[in-house]
Amino acid sequence: MVEPNAAKQLASFLAKFTPQIAAQAEAILNRMRMRLPTALELAYDNYNALAIGFGPTEKSSQAIFSIAVFPQWVSLFFLQGKGLPDPEKILKGTGNVVRHLVLKSPDALEDPAVKALMEVALERAAVPLDPNGKHRLIIKSISPKQRPRRPAVKATKPASPGGRHPAKVRNSGSRIKAADRE
Repeated sequence: MVEPNAAKQLASFLAKFTPQIAAQAEAILNRMRMRLPTALELAYDNYNALAIGFGPTEKSSQAIFSIAVFPQWVSLFFLQGKGLPDPEKILKGTGNVVRHLVLKSPDALEDPAVKALMEVALERAAVPLDPNGKHRLIIKSISPKQRPRRPAVKATKPASPGGRHPAKVRNSGSRIKAADRE
């Protein structure tokens, strides 16, 4: 069950991203919900990313998977991923617990190697999902300060006349031209 207010909040978190990343994240979340219908979904609108964990309880330490939405990609985290058999070498990370992979599209969740990793992760989970559990979306936290959710727009520098460097800014805020410094 997704509570209307929680669903609206999650939609507002996703709306901060570009339409492409938001749509990709929503499609990935929908597939995760279909694959894990009894998991609790824990949303954290953190400083670095929007993270949505899937686990058996409201304790984030017991979550098995997490989808993290960044400005330019979406990743699948295996929150108890150390030691997972990974013959295809698709998992990234060297930490004590977590491993991850970037999902280039929602279809990446259907890749046989990813599905196999997810199955093993579910089997090895410290606290398994309750087969009789009921899905709920729970907004756990919203960080008051956040990195931008959209990629920075790269500014193009206008060509300088005569090959001179563009104007520089001093700490005091006054501008001096490159020619005036010579």
